[in-house]
Amino acid sequence: MSGLATLTSVVCPLNRDDVDTDQIIPARFLKATTKEGIGEGLFADWSKEPGFPTRDPRFAGAQVLVAGRNFGCGSSREHAAWALAQNGYRVVIARSFADIFRQNALKNGILPLALADAEHAALVAYLEADALAPVTVDLRGGKLTFGSRDALFQVEPFAKQCLIEGVDELGYILARMHLVQAYEATFES
Repeated sequence: MSGLATLTSVVCPLNRDDVDTDQIIPARFLKATTKEGIGEGLFADWSKEPGFPTRDPRFAGAQVLVAGRNFGCGSSREHAAWALAQNGYRVVIARSFADIFRQNALKNGILPLALADAEHAALVAYLEADALAPVTVDLRGGKLTFGSRDALFQVEPFAKQCLIEGVDELGYILARMHLVQAYEATFES
């Protein structure tokens, strides 16, 4: 996974509340034992609806998805984060997230960015005025910029560092293995 420090992208608008993991990736796509190809099932049932945003060519390549409240509720399947990541999403903006989904997203290089109601409403209005208007996510500065507006956010420091470096917890430790070995060597003398 690649690091995420600053990102500017158009936004795919999924203006729905209570998007559960069964809607993100239906259970029939969970037969594989690896991540490979799991992205093909992203929003598989909803994508049949005319004009569904993830199938709209205007949002092809969008790395940011915006939804309503309680995104990622339902079962605790990590496959939901995998499917989003395989489709290029690096940031999901919502009014709130299910806690397990939030943790799974962070561990898979996706920033779950929760906005207060007023900021979320302002973002949705901004995108309704111009569907292709970009947003900028500055993870280091904890700032989402859209138009002339900034919305501040916080991310737990360890998760933030992992996102910036593009690693999960194990990758973080492995990148610092020399420090672990140096520490252990102090006990071998």
